[in-house]
Amino acid sequence: MTVTARFSLAGICLAASLCLGTSVRAADDYPTSALADYVLGCMQSNGQTQEMLQRCSCSIDVIRTIITYDQYVSAETFRRMALTTGEASGLFRESAPARTAGADLRRAQAEADVRCF
Repeated sequence: MTVTARFSLAGICLAASLCLGTSVRAADDYPTSALADYVLGCMQSNGQTQEMLQRCSCSIDVIRTIITYDQYVSAETFRRMALTTGEASGLFRESAPARTAGADLRRAQAEADVRCF
């Protein structure tokens, strides 16, 4: 008899919030909602298993040791705005602050991949 694990989105969100929300909060620490959002996105991309919950949680923990929450928000904002259409979207891809923020986040994600995946 094979047992198949099924995870509901609400259950995964609750698990991620409980696992990630237990750390001591520093002034520049990431809010629980940002941690859960990252973990859910990571699990959507990599599989919704207990192993991926652990790996994705590890990944955001590594990222937050490398860049501050403000840096993370800036990089994500530039990334999302660069996906828009029109002439103005080039500013979000080609400006020096956009390139710096993106490079910082990519560096943190690369380190997280090495440590967690």
